[in-house]
Amino acid sequence: MNSKTDHRAMNWSEIKLVVFDVDGTLYDQRRLRLCMLREMILFSIRNRKIKFIRILRAYRQIREQLGDSQQEDFEKVLIARTSAVVGYSENLVQATIEEWMERRPLRHLIRYRYAGLAELFQNLRMQGKKIGIYSDYPAYQKLEAMNLNAEIVVCATDKDIGVLKPHPKGLQVLMERVGANPAETILIGDRPERDGLAARAANVQSLILSRKPMDGWRTFSRYEDPILFNLCSA
Repeated sequence: MNSKTDHRAMNWSEIKLVVFDVDGTLYDQRRLRLCMLREMILFSIRNRKIKFIRILRAYRQIREQLGDSQQEDFEKVLIARTSAVVGYSENLVQATIEEWMERRPLRHLIRYRYAGLAELFQNLRMQGKKIGIYSDYPAYQKLEAMNLNAEIVVCATDKDIGVLKPHPKGLQVLMERVGANPAETILIGDRPERDGLAARAANVQSLILSRKPMDGWRTFSRYEDPILFNLCSA
């Protein structure tokens, strides 16, 4: 697919709601994971504990599976299956996830936030566009840690959502709350198989953050990309 042609075909002036994924979209997830890997290795050496690494690995794998199957009320299933696979209690699994995936990474996020995001958010608001967040993980503390804010935040872990991307429920709820229809909405993410397919299921346009073009998807490589400048100046 010719990305240049796609970019020109987008009518930015009609966009009312710009929705962002969080992990890998607002910050460099690869660099954060390398940072956390170093932290985990040091922790395991100093404390002679490795069970938390097994828990995290199993949790991530099962989470991906539940996203593929579009499992409803996935969190209970996720914790229970992880507990069964690793042989540790559900309480320990939950505590490990909260510590290593939700709490410990927060202090690093501002360092890995993508350049140009704060300016983009400001420009979007100057154009009268609403900013939404649609994340598979809890997002409020991450946004605060990155000094970013949105008009509306929806997470798969919210009680009224309960299902992971590529299910479009979270995106549909966002549009309903803002009063935007699919033609007035765009989703910006980093995973076509999650963010992109969720957008397609909701009949919403998408933009995928990627260093390389992807067949079948509109992409951009950085937040200073002309396609986003055109969005702000539409």
